[in-house]
Amino acid sequence: MSRPGFVLEVDDRTPPLLVHNGEGFLLERFPLGTRVVYPPEALPAVRDVEEAIQNALLNPIDSEPLPELLRPGMRLTIAFDDISLPLPPMKKPDIRQRVIEAVLTMAADAGVDDVELISANALHRRLTANELRDIVGERVFRSFYPDGKLYNFDAEDAANLTHLGQTKHGEDVEISKRAAESDLLVYVNVNLVAMDGGHKSTSIGLASYKSLKHHHNSHTMIHSRSFMDHKASKMHHSAWRMGEVLTQHVKVFQIETTLNNDIFGGPLEFLQKREWEWSIKDQASMLSAKRGLALAPAKMRRKIFQDVRANYGLTGINAGAIEPVHEKTIEAVHRQHLVEVQGQSDVAIMGVPFVGPYNVNSVMNPILAACMGLGYYFNSYRGNPIVRKDGAVILYHPVDYEFSQLHHPSYVDFFEEVLSESTDPATIEAKFEKQYAEDPWYIHLYRTSNAYHGVHPFYMWYWISHALDHCGDIVWVGANRKTVERMGFRSASTLQDALEMVSHSVGRSPSITYLHNPPHLLADVR
Repeated sequence: MSRPGFVLEVDDRTPPLLVHNGEGFLLERFPLGTRVVYPPEALPAVRDVEEAIQNALLNPIDSEPLPELLRPGMRLTIAFDDISLPLPPMKKPDIRQRVIEAVLTMAADAGVDDVELISANALHRRLTANELRDIVGERVFRSFYPDGKLYNFDAEDAANLTHLGQTKHGEDVEISKRAAESDLLVYVNVNLVAMDGGHKSTSIGLASYKSLKHHHNSHTMIHSRSFMDHKASKMHHSAWRMGEVLTQHVKVFQIETTLNNDIFGGPLEFLQKREWEWSIKDQASMLSAKRGLALAPAKMRRKIFQDVRANYGLTGINAGAIEPVHEKTIEAVHRQHLVEVQGQSDVAIMGVPFVGPYNVNSVMNPILAACMGLGYYFNSYRGNPIVRKDGAVILYHPVDYEFSQLHHPSYVDFFEEVLSESTDPATIEAKFEKQYAEDPWYIHLYRTSNAYHGVHPFYMWYWISHALDHCGDIVWVGANRKTVERMGFRSASTLQDALEMVSHSVGRSPSITYLHNPPHLLADVR
């Protein structure tokens, strides 16, 4: 029986607590009275995954069973989430592979032979052949990739985009032409956190910049409270309106899966446990890993973490009409992640780990570190932020000046050119976004290499708009001072120094809450 998440109050008996710190971690002693929010333990996994998949496809919600939607001569498109989910990547076989194989088996039985598979990467980078293979499996890869029937979505291929219309708010809905002209679009989702899935899958994952700019902008992001609650997120409101237009033109069969919190195993299993419950073996593993990572060269350290594969177990799968399916999905996600927290704090503390959605098999550059901490983790709440208005956020991450020229070329220029003039999201958007979005070299790299779209760093900066607007002070512990200053933040050597630096706004005896994740949690702040 898995135990729920809970809130610990630090006292004299509390041991040093683990904090994620980029490609490493440390042990920190928190001030007495600090609230520590621990995630729930991993829920039991579905015992028979194949049976669960079959049951979902044959007994969908508000839809005919999948076999009844399939017929000879039809055009079938299967779209799926890209490598930004789940985090870290899961051990093989990927749940998307198992679902896609089941869908393809039913399609073959029905005599469907016009089938294409699309990685719904929007303005994310193109997946490599090996990355596609890891998601869909060897058999599907060999059957479809050589003939060009398994591929990455290209948001800049004008000839293969279709404009479906506008929402009542004047938002353009422009998606993959293949998906738009299909008799059936099957979407295979991995709902790792509450932000994922629903209409966001199709209306964002298969959309062009012309569509995405309507909700990936500073105004929408600053009013999304939070991204983890689609009913309170302006970004999701826009995606839902677009989804209404999309589903008027395209028949969508949505398949959503949910995973448990069983992330770390083997020598990193201690990361799954509460510190006072570490065995002698866990303590030895922690000390060995901590010392080894501290001594390892940067490339080796990165490879160690990039090779981490999570033990995720499937907790649920639902299929059918998008909205009722997503409601079931959110219920399952909340069962795994939700932790009730009473009231806000003056200070929130978060450790930023080694991986985020946009640095899988790559580098977490300063913009992505900020996005992970102030975008994803700050927004990991329902109801109210964990920190009060004008309170302080303290984050742990080295924030090294390091960028991947392959994956994030426009990020380098954004950091040097844009942030040197302003860190205000609205100012940045008005002055620079169009230039980067339409830059032919960035577009070329996005379409032909493995680079994120030129506008992508802007979206990551907009992602932190809510935190920038809400917080009075943001300090990074142990970070590169020049790097964080360029982003408008401050750096401290220790937690005590950071608390001293923010004391002018929160006082010398502030209330403090530390979000102890990953594994993932969602603070239900009452």
